[in-house]
Amino acid sequence: MSAALAPGERLDRYEIIEAIGHGAFSDVYLAVDPDGGRVVLKCPHEGIIGDVATFDRFRREMEIARRLDHPGIQHSLDPGGDRTRPYLVMEYIEGETLREHLARRGRLPIAEAVALVDQLADAMGYAHRQGVTHRDLKPENVLVTADGRPVVTDFGIALMSGARRLTWRWLTSQMGTPDYMAPEQVQGERGDARTDVYALGVILFELLAGRVPWEGDNPLSIMNQAVTRPAPSLRELDPLIPPPLDAIVRKCIRKDPAERYPDAAALAADLESWKDLDLSQFVFAAEKPGLPGSQRRGPLLLVAGISLGFLGASALFVLIVALLQHH
Repeated sequence: MSAALAPGERLDRYEIIEAIGHGAFSDVYLAVDPDGGRVVLKCPHEGIIGDVATFDRFRREMEIARRLDHPGIQHSLDPGGDRTRPYLVMEYIEGETLREHLARRGRLPIAEAVALVDQLADAMGYAHRQGVTHRDLKPENVLVTADGRPVVTDFGIALMSGARRLTWRWLTSQMGTPDYMAPEQVQGERGDARTDVYALGVILFELLAGRVPWEGDNPLSIMNQAVTRPAPSLRELDPLIPPPLDAIVRKCIRKDPAERYPDAAALAADLESWKDLDLSQFVFAAEKPGLPGSQRRGPLLLVAGISLGFLGASALFVLIVALLQHH
């Protein structure tokens, strides 16, 4: 891990104000650019720089940040040129994360929840048109400004069309966050625009219901439910939720990606006219565990397919033994 930068230290032209985030792979700092005010610096740890495959992921994040230019996505301010070490330079957005916003306010009014996710879907629809899939949409990766505008951040595990597949030394290709991971991510697929649609559907579910669809004591339980159990209906949790919004959310979080909206732009179109939607277009067959076209997976195979990024090898071994004894 790189040595932390202290307030007052300089990184090339930037003066560090404070650390605002520490992750497994990078540290994030608020800094001052003498030519442009406050910025955010994302500095990968030295261990990542020394690992070719993992550092390729960081360079891809840098390329994606430079490619995307939308008011609902955090902008790259990277000036290019030589530097003393690798880092990203991003715009500073004054506000709070959507997670903090929800903790402070609780469930949002229906109109506000729909407007917020509509804006997120518009931003991600733009990203999808640029060939970029986020793959880790969640309230922690959305900033809400003082005027209520949501901004998507952290494309650290995003995919870009046409780019070669990357494998991290520490994580499998599933990645993501359990509550918002689509079934195909849990089962080891890379995902696409429909994977982001799933996450947006979970976020809208949470804004309207005050909880996520799947709840459990550990990541394994949540991921197992996402693959094997039908999602609860919003209207069963709260009969006051309008039927069109229930239908939209159900379409977003279908287990089969082919039954979801094809991309976030299609979701945004329905959110903008949700009160006038023809509910006859939302006809859902009973869901089956697993993905279409694949063999039905039993509990043992499902456990074996879940990322070691969430469970240590010893814990996974204990779970497999327990399942074998059970069967």
